Amino acid sequence: MQHAVLVDSHAKFEQFLRESGKASATVIAYSKDIEQLIEFVGEKGKTLVAEVTADDIDEFKNILKQRRYTSKSISRKINSIKAFFRYLIGEDVVESNPAESIAHPKIEQTPPRVLTRLEYRALRDACRGDERLFAIVELLLQTGMRISELASLQMDDVDLDRGIMVIQAQNSRDERKVPLNKAAKKSLMDYLKIRPRAREKTVFLTKTSRPFLVRNIRTAIDRYFRLAGIKDAKVNDLRHTFIVEQLKAGTPLVYVSQLVGHKRITTTEKYLNLIDAPDMNPNVQIEEL
Repeated sequence: MQHAVLVDSHAKFEQFLRESGKASATVIAYSKDIEQLIEFVGEKGKTLVAEVTADDIDEFKNILKQRRYTSKSISRKINSIKAFFRYLIGEDVVESNPAESIAHPKIEQTPPRVLTRLEYRALRDACRGDERLFAIVELLLQTGMRISELASLQMDDVDLDRGIMVIQAQNSRDERKVPLNKAAKKSLMDYLKIRPRAREKTVFLTKTSRPFLVRNIRTAIDRYFRLAGIKDAKVNDLRHTFIVEQLKAGTPLVYVSQLVGHKRITTTEKYLNLIDAPDMNPNVQIEEL
């Protein structure tokens, strides 16, 4: 198997990932990472699996740094490459993994960004005229759900009479029930009045009655961040804000952890450091509209 072609091996690896039941997003990410490596070594005239060396991969890693990829992105690409060669070893294509000795870049952990009272008020005001986006922002801010969970939310998952929303199990995450407060419930009801009538059961739809995808939701919220004059904020900061506000209000740590679907309570504990962070009023809670 010394003459195995990289492009062919890449296609087989992608098929293997799909058949293994990996999430579509995971398959795409792994595939693109390997494709990027193949393009890099291809520029050096290498087209065979056996021609790729540890030095090539290390050089590829350094090129990514020069192109200002984040440490997190580089680390993911290294993981993808290691997985690719582990697969090839299992298929008897190669005898060793040239990526095995490649070290991951150091990832500096920055504290989560939490919106201030003025910021989340400004965001609400900016998108108030857009019922769909207003409901999306309100659900993220009032429930702490992930954007992927919101995008996959189904009509049957929402019980407005009881004020409960079911977050379906995703990957290794368990199903959980999340209460809807008055603000979240009202914003959702207002959106459902103008929601396109369609057979599609996904709650949030485009104007053409297709599911509103994660990347498009993210782009739309980023636009409203800009309109509201909020700098350096991301969609996940709405989730961070919910967690911190709940902890500041005295909600038990274990319950907050269950609400947001953290697998480990230690993940939730890290937010305790933000309760008395500067620029935050510990007596302010996210107001219901």
